[in-house]
Amino acid sequence: MIPSKRKIALMIAGIAGCLMTQSAYSANWLMLQGTEEAKQGQAPRAHVWGFIQAQYQYDNSDPNANGGYNPPKLIGPNLDDQSAFNVNRARIGVRGTGFPLDSKVNYFILTEFGNNGITYGDDGKHLTDASVTLNHIPGARVRMGLFKYPGAEEGLQAIHVFDYINFTTVTNQLLLERFPQATDSNQPASPTPDADMNQFSRSVGAFRDVGIQIFDTFKVSNWEHSYALMAGNGNGLNYGDNDDNKDIYAYWSSELVFGGKGGRREGMKLFAWHQDGKRTNAADRTQEQDRTRTGAGIKYLKRPFRASAEYMQGKGMIFQGQHRPVHMFNDGEAAGYYVEGGWYIPNTKWEIDLRYDSYTRDENFVNPTPPPPSSAPGDESTFDTITVGTQYHFNKKTRVNAEYASRDAESDTTAINNNVKGIDGRFAIQVTHIF
Repeated sequence: MIPSKRKIALMIAGIAGCLMTQSAYSANWLMLQGTEEAKQGQAPRAHVWGFIQAQYQYDNSDPNANGGYNPPKLIGPNLDDQSAFNVNRARIGVRGTGFPLDSKVNYFILTEFGNNGITYGDDGKHLTDASVTLNHIPGARVRMGLFKYPGAEEGLQAIHVFDYINFTTVTNQLLLERFPQATDSNQPASPTPDADMNQFSRSVGAFRDVGIQIFDTFKVSNWEHSYALMAGNGNGLNYGDNDDNKDIYAYWSSELVFGGKGGRREGMKLFAWHQDGKRTNAADRTQEQDRTRTGAGIKYLKRPFRASAEYMQGKGMIFQGQHRPVHMFNDGEAAGYYVEGGWYIPNTKWEIDLRYDSYTRDENFVNPTPPPPSSAPGDESTFDTITVGTQYHFNKKTRVNAEYASRDAESDTTAINNNVKGIDGRFAIQVTHIF
């Protein structure tokens, strides 16, 4: 069952209480991604940068009774085998300011050439970010274009400093949005290899939207408070809008500040976020479905230890799997959380990571598509994962991750339970190089 909001709040508050006795602060992704830091009085006009991630993954799950495999038992994005080498991310971008014309204007451009949910079914490349920030109004910076919307930590943070290879189940299913098209169709569990279970023809949303954001950071004593308000199309990486609805995003964080900078600066951050919008059914343009997501969490880093926790919940457009795009337009409810930590082994380049995440979807499931919706509960499914990992940092720009995820899933619905039964461990190793 989904833990109560009170229990989750007490868990996060308890972690916060333990960490508040130590001085720390954490990365401010709004400022790192939306603005440019001035060095010696000015920021660069054009800074070319990027990163490459290459990996190997092996899934040890068993097929269902009929020999079929569903997506959690296969390696993405193609979902046609249980083991694969992949260049999952290869991104290159440029960022900078309009100096000397106007140092208060900065830009951010990033492209993706890897094989992942962004480029799957595409031409092998995709523009993921293209934004301009105007820093003229004190307390209200304005960012416009395509960029990461303010939200959950796993989605908002820079992926090249993410401490794990795979997202938590709650982030992957509840927040990493998919966009069904009229031509997409469901597929039953199929034998591997060559199952090709990914039935979404469009790229994932990649925690991004096209819109306008008002944001800034304020320092009060030793604290740094940040806010963001954004309105977007709610159509992912697509430049245009597919209906007249707009998504609204709100974000707040408070950080205890003592010094340092960058994506791995030491610290403690408390944050909360909310997003609300509607989606138009591509197969039935007369139908609109509400979609809401809410979350709160804490992130702490002070070497040699790291810890974080986050709780998320949502209603509407609950993801049912890459093989079931037709079932995306629903009024289901879902919630999940994760608790994770890491230890940087002193006087070495090694780091040890441990994470637990749990996700429950389709409590009080309602399918609003014809025939008329039924309010009878059903399809409730729970996914629990324990991930043990390690990282070796060759230098500040290059590291290798290795992790093993022990997974378990069950469902109230017999058909779904028969397919998720047999979900087992997954091993992954990945090298990351930043340039």
